Amino acid sequence: MTEAGGAAELPVAIIGYGFMGRAHAMAWHRTVEATQLKVRPRIAVICGRNGDAAAAAAEQLGIPEISTDWKVVIARPDVQVVDICTPGSSHAEIAIAALQAGKHVLCEKPLANTLAEAERMAAAANDASARGVRSMVGFNYRRVPALIAARRLVEQGRIGQLRHVRATYLQDWLINPAFPLTWRLAAAEAGSGALGDLGAHIIDLAQFLSGDQIVSVLGRTKTFVAERPVPQHASGLSGSAAEGGPTGQVDVDDAVTFLAEFSKGAIATFEATRMATGHKNGLRIELNGELGSIRFDLERLNELEFHETAAQPAGFARVLVTEPTDPYMDLWWPPGHVIGWEHTFVHEVIDLCNAIASGTDPEPSFADGLSVQAVLDCVAESARSGRWEPALAPTS
Repeated sequence: MTEAGGAAELPVAIIGYGFMGRAHAMAWHRTVEATQLKVRPRIAVICGRNGDAAAAAAEQLGIPEISTDWKVVIARPDVQVVDICTPGSSHAEIAIAALQAGKHVLCEKPLANTLAEAERMAAAANDASARGVRSMVGFNYRRVPALIAARRLVEQGRIGQLRHVRATYLQDWLINPAFPLTWRLAAAEAGSGALGDLGAHIIDLAQFLSGDQIVSVLGRTKTFVAERPVPQHASGLSGSAAEGGPTGQVDVDDAVTFLAEFSKGAIATFEATRMATGHKNGLRIELNGELGSIRFDLERLNELEFHETAAQPAGFARVLVTEPTDPYMDLWWPPGHVIGWEHTFVHEVIDLCNAIASGTDPEPSFADGLSVQAVLDCVAESARSGRWEPALAPTS
């Protein structure tokens, strides 16, 4: 790390300038505002295949340089962190090359498009860790203060032995059949549809909150709109479709549901869809134990619902997770002042910076990402076979 004004500077390269690239860029910018760190992150460059689009993103986000070649970026001696915000098809190649070049890596979820890619990435991360190179997968919902509070309640035994998990992630942005055939609807780029895009989040949260692993699944996937208009970028309709123009096949799922069993005996139901009319970003998760239950709704991000049978037999109590003693809240505002979705990314990069500064491996690790990838892979296999499938990640 280089020195800047007495503090160690950590130059960052963001690979990808779309939705996630913007979210991550805002987080890196706000990290220094939110807390005192032993390192001072600075976005050095943003990279993407389209030079004009990268330049527009750089101007909007206040980033001084652009590149259209990620290989050039990771070869730069001044770049110390590579933040991968590209479609899943390129995660493995970029992450492995960056780790081998000695760069710390933050990679968006899901970790990869296939289990084999995720295995290679986890192995590369393990090798890099021995050389002091850190890596983390971007499951940002682990950084919601209310969800960390929920995990602590589970760890304290407040709900007792876990029996049920219910997790849903519902969106509706694909309900219009005229929505264009973007990369998220192509298996070659995204790997899967709602399964990887949304399902990865709730799988990770279920395992994170429970402290347990999913060991078997029974899944179903469904594609409701099998053909969509092809975007006509050449006519200036970037991301849009020309009326009456060509169409292409959707080869990923629009929706997935699956049953699961955990290693300690709890059972679970999962649903992820981008076709649930009226739902914009509806992530909900509930854990039922022998002594109590916990509920969380992302659209009420600062709240947790908690039922403890011995203390409140009538039902759930609403807990506002905004006290300075609550996770991350001492970084922000006085008690009762809520934070937003974007803060989860700020917390994510703060944790990565602190891990780099202290020489420790951050979480969620690439091994955690591999664990989620194993479940994704087995849900897809179960949807094909119609059978329960084992879902434990391979071990070396």
